[in-house]
Amino acid sequence: MFETSLNDSFARIDGNLKRGLILLADHARNTIPPEYGALGLPPEQFERHIAYDIGVEAVTRGLARALDCPALMATYSRLLIDPNRGADDPTLIMRVSDGAIVPGNALVDDAERERRIARFHRPYHGAITAEIERAKALGVDPVLVSLHSFTPFWKGIARPWHVGVLWDTDRRFAGHLLAAFRAAGDLCVGDNEPYSGALVGDTLYTHGTSRDLQHGLIEIRQDLIARQSGVDEWISRLAPILEAYMKGGS
Repeated sequence: MFETSLNDSFARIDGNLKRGLILLADHARNTIPPEYGALGLPPEQFERHIAYDIGVEAVTRGLARALDCPALMATYSRLLIDPNRGADDPTLIMRVSDGAIVPGNALVDDAERERRIARFHRPYHGAITAEIERAKALGVDPVLVSLHSFTPFWKGIARPWHVGVLWDTDRRFAGHLLAAFRAAGDLCVGDNEPYSGALVGDTLYTHGTSRDLQHGLIEIRQDLIARQSGVDEWISRLAPILEAYMKGGS
């Protein structure tokens, strides 16, 4: 397994497309290209959930390795541009995120918006499209698995869920995930919690719903994967569930 990329806006982990699974991580990293500095933010803001999905890159890499399947990860912070939004979404470039004002986004005009889309958003989604096309050329309709993490508290209120499954109109894969997580017996499982999966223009709408490919979004609570021990635990939880689905089991 090796990592390749023709563009610095995403990283691709090689894997066997015949396995029928593509992993996606829209918010894998908290980095910013040098020319944007720190968007006017202090360093501690880049350690928060507003900058990236804590723990997700490590989980994605571990799952790709365990399952021998390919993965695509966006490599720049969602504070620069959010890959999990449509190009016309008003929250594509956030001026304020969970109480943090982003000075470097305050004066973004149409030209700068298009520049960021062309350099950081479009190449990532083009890579996803290309990966799907490679799978289809092999006679495989891949299942898309989007991996995210969510903050344990929102506006001072604790979130009870250990894991959530987000879906829109297609419950085929999401139903398997929900049943498997609930069967574990030790998890509080969110069904379209802590967010709804019905977001027109997001990654899974663009590549899953619009193409009638099975898909689902897994949200893991960040405190559970903030350390390597938690990452390892969730890889060991997720890998058999995904393996079973690929084999047509449950």
